[in-house]
Amino acid sequence: MAYREFVSLVHKSTKRDYLARVTQRDKADVAEMAVKFDYDYWDGSRETGYGGYKYDGRWRKVADAMIAAYGIKPGMRVLDVGSGKGFILHDFREAIPDLEVAGIDVSSYGVEHTMESVKPFCQVGNAAKLPYPDKHFDLVISINTLHNLYNYDLDAALREMERVSRGAKYLCVEGYRNEREKVNLMYWQLTCRIFHTPEEWAFEFKRSGYTGDHEFIFFE
Repeated sequence: MAYREFVSLVHKSTKRDYLARVTQRDKADVAEMAVKFDYDYWDGSRETGYGGYKYDGRWRKVADAMIAAYGIKPGMRVLDVGSGKGFILHDFREAIPDLEVAGIDVSSYGVEHTMESVKPFCQVGNAAKLPYPDKHFDLVISINTLHNLYNYDLDAALREMERVSRGAKYLCVEGYRNEREKVNLMYWQLTCRIFHTPEEWAFEFKRSGYTGDHEFIFFE
C-alpha cells in the first residue's frame, strides 16, 4: 500500500468559501437534497452540490498519471467505483482506446447522464456489493466516494475492491489532520458519513484487508 497523489492535481485548484456553505441556506436542508444524488447534487446550484458537473477535461491529467503509475495497457480492464458521469473513464478510453472500462454508481441520475462514450459500460449499483467476478480488473479505483458510506458499508466496499481486483487498487477519500481541517470539512461536505483522520483510515484499511494505494484530500 502506497500513498499516491493523483486527485490532488485537481482538488487544490478549486477555491472554496466554507462559511458560505453554512450561512447562505439551511445546511441541513441542502444536505437532504444532496444525499439523493439526483439533479440538485450534480446539476443544481453550488449550494447543493457540484453546481453543474460538466466535462472540462480536468480529469485527463489524473487518468494519465494513473496509466503511467500502474502500467495500464490496451486490453486491460479498469473499474471506477463511484463513476458519477463517467468523466475519468472517458479520459482513460481517450488515452487508451482499446481499454476495457466499467463504472458503477449509486446515483441513477449520474449514470443516466454519463458521457455517451462510456455510458454502455456503466450501471447503477452499490459499492458494498459489486456485480463483477473475482480478480476481474487490472485496476480498480474509487474517487471521493467511500466516505459517503456508513462504516458497515465502507468495510464491505473495501473488501469488494480487493475481491474484484487482480492488480492495482487506488482510492481517494476525504480526511482531516487538525481541528481547522475538521471544521472546514464539516462546513463544506454535503454527503459524508465517515469523518476520519489518516490514522483512522489506516485502521479501516487494515481491518478490511484492503491492500491498495490511497490518497486523502484535505480542506485546508
